[in-house]
Amino acid sequence: MTAHRPTAHPEHHHRDVQGGTARAAVFGVSDGLVSNMGLILGVAGADPAPSVVRLAGLAGLVAGAISMAAGEYNSMKVQSELLERELAMEQRELHHRPEHETAELATIYEQRGIDADHARDLAEAMMRDPEVALETHAREELGIDPAQLGSPIGAGVFSFLAFSVGALVPLLPWFFSSGAGAIVASLVLGVVAATVVGVLIARSTDRPLSWAITRQILFTLVPAAITFAIGSALGVSTA
Repeated sequence: MTAHRPTAHPEHHHRDVQGGTARAAVFGVSDGLVSNMGLILGVAGADPAPSVVRLAGLAGLVAGAISMAAGEYNSMKVQSELLERELAMEQRELHHRPEHETAELATIYEQRGIDADHARDLAEAMMRDPEVALETHAREELGIDPAQLGSPIGAGVFSFLAFSVGALVPLLPWFFSSGAGAIVASLVLGVVAATVVGVLIARSTDRPLSWAITRQILFTLVPAAITFAIGSALGVSTA
């Protein structure tokens, strides 16, 4: 009789969803695509010279990328400073009130189902090393990892590049053509780029592929259609 062996299950790995890199990439590319597509088609709708559309698109790319980078930098910087302040306060408490912090940590472990004696022993073991104590209290009380506070400069540069990539897509045709041909090419490239972003969103969030793509295309085309209609209504020609 052959012994039954348990079926081996593949390891299940969770994605790292706390770093914010994927979010920054998706928002950066999407924001650049949507905003510059709307700007370019809005200006193109007024039927100016192609150089005017190119200038508007480049201005939108540079200004938007700088704004995106500055906003991401400031956001990360403020967040890092707030977390550093909390860590400094926790470090002072550990230095001046170690018994209180030990009891606090033991209580946390008890609330997670560990019996009182084991919870106390575990808390005391964590408190023996100051670095381990700070990291443990930061994780358990504040929900943060002291080693992963993020880089404001890195986030700003990454957002600048991501926005620039998205904003460049609808602008490319205006370097090689003009008029209706360039408008159609911008729309086609915009739809392709929106589809790629939608696929990335669907894969990273396990959402339905068709819905993620459709939503991203609508987010891209609807604002562009509105701005194009406004530009056409104004009808200012600068050729």
